[in-house]
Amino acid sequence: MALIVQKFGGTSVGSVERIQAVAQRVYKTVKAGNSIVVVVSAMGKTTDGLVKLAAEISKNPCRREMDMLLSTGEQVSIALMSMALQELGQPAISLTGAQVGIVTEAEHTRARILHIETERIERHIQEGKVVVVAGFQGISSTEKLEITTLGRGGSDTSAVALAAALRANFCEIYTDVPGILTTDPRLVPEARLMDEITCDEMLELASLGAKVLHPRAVEIARNYGVPLVVRSSWTDEPGTWVTSPPVKERSLINLEIARSVNDVQSDTNQARISLLRVPDRPGVAARLFGEIAHQDVDVDLIIQSIHEGNTNDIAFTVMTPILNKAEAVAAAIAPVLRTHKGAETTEAEVMVQQNIAKVSIAGAGMIGRPGVAAKMFATLAKAGVNIQMISTSEIKVSCVIDAEECDRAVAALREAFEIESSPPSPTPHGSPLNGGNLRTGLPLLSHSSTPPVRGVALDMNQARLAIRQVPDRPGLAAKLFGLLAEKNISVDMIIQSQRCHVVNGVPRRDIAFTVAQNDAQEAQKMLQQVAAEHGWGEVALDRAIAKVSIVGAGMVGQPGVAAKMFAALAQHQINIQMITTSEIKISCVVAQEEGVKALQAIHAAFELAGSEKFVVPA
Repeated sequence: MALIVQKFGGTSVGSVERIQAVAQRVYKTVKAGNSIVVVVSAMGKTTDGLVKLAAEISKNPCRREMDMLLSTGEQVSIALMSMALQELGQPAISLTGAQVGIVTEAEHTRARILHIETERIERHIQEGKVVVVAGFQGISSTEKLEITTLGRGGSDTSAVALAAALRANFCEIYTDVPGILTTDPRLVPEARLMDEITCDEMLELASLGAKVLHPRAVEIARNYGVPLVVRSSWTDEPGTWVTSPPVKERSLINLEIARSVNDVQSDTNQARISLLRVPDRPGVAARLFGEIAHQDVDVDLIIQSIHEGNTNDIAFTVMTPILNKAEAVAAAIAPVLRTHKGAETTEAEVMVQQNIAKVSIAGAGMIGRPGVAAKMFATLAKAGVNIQMISTSEIKVSCVIDAEECDRAVAALREAFEIESSPPSPTPHGSPLNGGNLRTGLPLLSHSSTPPVRGVALDMNQARLAIRQVPDRPGLAAKLFGLLAEKNISVDMIIQSQRCHVVNGVPRRDIAFTVAQNDAQEAQKMLQQVAAEHGWGEVALDRAIAKVSIVGAGMVGQPGVAAKMFAALAQHQINIQMITTSEIKISCVVAQEEGVKALQAIHAAFELAGSEKFVVPA
């Protein structure tokens, strides 16, 4: 007999008929000899309706009262679901997050789970009851009895956390699509269903498809080794399994906040090549990296900074032994990229820097924690280490620094994030573009059986902030992102320009980063207020952007993946505004109006379409 946690989203319980259909599914699973815990969301658009009511009462409602209001939606669902099961003759009991013992931080509207007191739920399971739990909510402590909510995707998080605490055999996430698809079926109906995907790929694809799985839930599954499957509420298809690497036993106390960073990594065998002032037009990145791939040059990090005038900068890192080959490719292609053909032009100027190192922090717990990157930058600043390049993903932040400062940087980061030192071992070089993988625990999949790209994601809910002429010295990035962290504003992509301007004897660079649309105005206002104090220039905001990303563990060791992505965009005359990479992900910022077209072009280029069309129920 298995213990299974099943979660049903708002569309799955959006009407009486759908609740009854879910009850039938649960009843069938119980009759097969299983014990079931059911986690449900609020019915349909209930939460949206409650938010609208609050807005009609108050322009700035108290967060505590919002939690009190929004938590009622799930209570309706659990009571009706329990009644439906009882009508089938199946003993069932409904419990709120507080009643089931989900204890959270005292942080209204965005609490994280500290621990779950499982005695009551285990007693009901032993009595043969189906326990129906309100997702998305908890209680701040058993003394204060303050109702809290977990924020977006909270029901997914509740379900996987319960599965971890109860040591369930597996957790099923039921939704309105048949599993994890290669992209959003609303945008590409021919999106292909995947049989399985790794937790690391799923974390990087936080905005994949119909947003069927929240990254916080994947984080818990990865940290505690919870087998996870995403299935359709309307069919009996097997769905998609989200697989985790083997994990060590870990405490269920501080379940969501125990450790944000699992590892500190470094690589001193790198050099950087920068092409400064390349034309800001479609096709430039495709041409550059197409030639690099043609010459079989392995590239690690790629960064394209925001444009300045009609040009921007592209920088990439390579392993030192192939530096001469990579430099020759860049030097050969540079004249082709120039607008002016004169010999004295400084367009597409090639710069090479040796004796650099890449230091990275990695961990599934970074997601949604705005202070992690800021802490990394502050730690490096305190150690007197200047950052030359920054590249970010959902679960990794990498910085390029001087090689001679690498040991000092790693020691400082290990101490700051309380990571035990491990004996040095040969570091496999890894990127979406070359041969290896720096991520701890991620299996190196067989290239013959694993496509290089598993999925394409589109995020239309980001805005970009660009700060011009930030003094290029240790501590400024730490200060900048520390201020954002204090306002609880999460940052996604971070790009530091390669071009340096000397103003009044002070070298300066531009820094651009993306935040959620909802946080953009507050972030700009706050940074404008302190710009003069810190010697920054203009703080510019652009809301009309979209981020399109490709993800796949199979990219590792396959040169040309980035070039293929860039070429697909160039073929459709889509200009790339920013580029950033991690080991298994490449992200590009494009104009918002071209976001959907970009996703469709890339999905087609990597031949990810399946043989059937998916229609998402309303």
